[in-house]
Amino acid sequence: MSIYKEILLDHYKNPRRRGEIIDSTFKIVESNPLCGDVVQISGIVDHDILKQVAFMGKGCVISQATASLLLEKYAGSSVACILNCTAQDVLDLVQMNLGPNRLKCALLPLIALQNGIKTC
Repeated sequence: MSIYKEILLDHYKNPRRRGEIIDSTFKIVESNPLCGDVVQISGIVDHDILKQVAFMGKGCVISQATASLLLEKYAGSSVACILNCTAQDVLDLVQMNLGPNRLKCALLPLIALQNGIKTC
């Protein structure tokens, strides 16, 4: 097993930032009806910085591990930085070749985070 698959499995089994921010400035749920993945992200944005962020969800290893990796990377980042994050940035985090269906799983947490921030 490659080191990257091991990292994904670790984030799936021991997710970082799993939970819910109670007094959040945004909370959003995004889902992929084709595969059943669901990601809820809540966070606090203050002075255009993502101060706190957490996720809850269910789904495949890719969607849940990517949520964990993504939130670890972007917690404390500027709103502009997060809104400029691309699919390639997510692929760089995952470090695996993903087909079209698995790419949708990996992008679900990014879509949720960006859409949530846009509501602030």
